[in-house]
Amino acid sequence: MTQSSFQSNHHFQCINCDATYDGQNTLYLCPACASKNRQGLPPMGVLKTVYDYKSLRKHFTGFTTLKSHGFIDLLPIEKLSSLPKLHVGETPLYSINKLNDRKLPFEILLKDDSQNPTFSFKDRASALVSAYAKEHNYQTIVTASTGNAGSSLAGICASQKQQAIVMVPAAAPIAKLTQILMYGARLVAVNGTYDDAFDLSIKATELFGWYNRNTAFNPLTIEGKKTVAFELFEQLHFTVPDRIFVPVGDGVILSGVYKGFEDLLELKLIEKMPTMVAVQSMGSDNLIRNLGSETFTIKKSNTLADSISVDVPRNFYMTQHYLKKYNGERLTVSDDEILSASSMLAKNTGIFAEPAAATAFAGLLACQRECKLPDNSRNVVLLTGSGLKDLKSVQNMLNLPPSIDPTLENLKKLLS
Repeated sequence: MTQSSFQSNHHFQCINCDATYDGQNTLYLCPACASKNRQGLPPMGVLKTVYDYKSLRKHFTGFTTLKSHGFIDLLPIEKLSSLPKLHVGETPLYSINKLNDRKLPFEILLKDDSQNPTFSFKDRASALVSAYAKEHNYQTIVTASTGNAGSSLAGICASQKQQAIVMVPAAAPIAKLTQILMYGARLVAVNGTYDDAFDLSIKATELFGWYNRNTAFNPLTIEGKKTVAFELFEQLHFTVPDRIFVPVGDGVILSGVYKGFEDLLELKLIEKMPTMVAVQSMGSDNLIRNLGSETFTIKKSNTLADSISVDVPRNFYMTQHYLKKYNGERLTVSDDEILSASSMLAKNTGIFAEPAAATAFAGLLACQRECKLPDNSRNVVLLTGSGLKDLKSVQNMLNLPPSIDPTLENLKKLLS
């Protein structure tokens, strides 16, 4: 993989007021819109990174040229060498045409991002944030997290010799907290929600001058997550799927997938946007429930899918913009549906997904029941994290067998 001799300029554009800002400066939210933000409501002023697509179209002959340069021309960093040595991305895509031994009239494609270094999709964002911090001499990176973003940042920072500070709700799953501590990060457990941890991390960023990784606050997180779109395009032999099912909490992963395909649209490498399906838990539906509403209302989240349990969806406005612009779809599923989907996925494919990831698969199953998936269609399910990160959620589904003395007679009795 070679470094490009061409460096595309980029700038930031506010999703609410369209104001533009120099992409060379460290910026989080649009200053004009951020000054109007109010506690307990989704923030305005989230920034989108925009590249010089016209110059890129003139300079490159196609997708393979962009890839040969490591997509550096579509990333807001200067050098590929700034990225961590850990292998982030290039995760497998599995094709499934049967469920429970029944042949499907359509194709399911499972994008398994649990194969990233810290077993989470979030490594895509952490890697880019870490690279930017390295190039701009930030030694400490802070984030708020329900677990995955925190363990991701902690692992990536460990590989880059950077200090990670992770603020989490005290009730976060122990497996994720274990990861954070094992990577050597500073863990700050907050008596409150993810939103409380988020707000504290912003205040700490302002006070201590740390670099902040928070999703829907740092625009680079979307740029890191968009790389999954480039991979899908290549893995599908330079075509786009019919639908992509994405688990949604803040809405940043969905916006990231949209952004990647939007880059390809701007470069005229594809002609249409795949239909994105935003899937939320019924117990935490604050994003989907408020789409198109004049007044934003918050319902206290209560779902076992902790990674997408969010009271205030920080990327609400960008997600709403993308869903409206590209005619995206949305639906909610119950916790029971999520657990059932996780079990079916594991038993049929050998992939054990955490509840947040299984939410996307539950969304596909719901569409199947409602006959919304056309025959011969290609449907991608984005699996964003490993089930090993949250074993507690599935404990009630398991029936551990009794122990036996090690004799064949006892074994025969057990098997019968």
